Amino acid sequence: MNRASQPVTGPLGLETQEIAEQGIFGDLMILTKARLSLLVIITTFVGFCTASGARLDWLLLCHAVLGTTLAAASAAVLNQYLEASVDRLMDRTRHRPLPSGRMKPQTALVLGIGMGVLGIGWLWFTTNPLCAALAFATIVIYIALYTPLKRRTSLCTIVGAVSGAIPPVIGWTAVRPSFDLGAWILFGILFTWQMPHFLAIAWRLRDEYAQAGFVMLRRDDVSGCATAMESLVYTLALTAITLVPYFAGMNHGLYLAGAVVLDGAMLWFAVRFLLERTQPSARGLFFASIFYLPVLLGLMVFTKL
Repeated sequence: MNRASQPVTGPLGLETQEIAEQGIFGDLMILTKARLSLLVIITTFVGFCTASGARLDWLLLCHAVLGTTLAAASAAVLNQYLEASVDRLMDRTRHRPLPSGRMKPQTALVLGIGMGVLGIGWLWFTTNPLCAALAFATIVIYIALYTPLKRRTSLCTIVGAVSGAIPPVIGWTAVRPSFDLGAWILFGILFTWQMPHFLAIAWRLRDEYAQAGFVMLRRDDVSGCATAMESLVYTLALTAITLVPYFAGMNHGLYLAGAVVLDGAMLWFAVRFLLERTQPSARGLFFASIFYLPVLLGLMVFTKL
């Protein structure tokens, strides 16, 4: 049976397109948010590359990416297990495997726990205990904190951003098992990037979130002014953090030039969102953030000293 595409929002705030394919494979792709896992793979890869020397340990890289991806998929599955009853209330999520009844909750629970244990164990035995601990923290923060907080306070977005900023740190610590400056820079970039990215999504979908009882935005922010101002503040913080690699001697001048251009574009869209607070301006900020992150991370990898 063919099922229509449904837009969904992942734990990192990244809006993806949920394509309902035939059979169990398609349901697994939806349940694990496979497209969102691509972001985890990319950021783990970037963290690993920026921490490495001239030559990459490709086997270690594969271990780090596999373990981190399994942990992120575990968080996605367990989140949908916990929110199955709420997902039935929204048109964009009611076609997922659990709320639609195509998969039993017990199956999803076993799958989610199994992938989490496998991912953490894989990192423990193939990389180092610090990577495994970070993967465990990713799952716990997302499931035990972010998921329940979504129905209580808009601060859940900050908690979710913490979880989403850990994968590049796992990549870094797979090479250097310590929290060096580079690890903190990667964490800061992913954390601050997620905030305007997700707030733009939350503003566009605010009615759907409210219908399901999710508190993704401040309850008293009817005009969207506070949301847009928060987006601008985090964009300014993102701008400041992205300049650090150059001044810390991690990247050369080409990175600085590219970062300045990218930051300028993000700031323009954030200011526009603040001034207009409309669907088009929120959409513009969202798509700007989609373009921004892979280009910036690519610059970090290819211009490192």
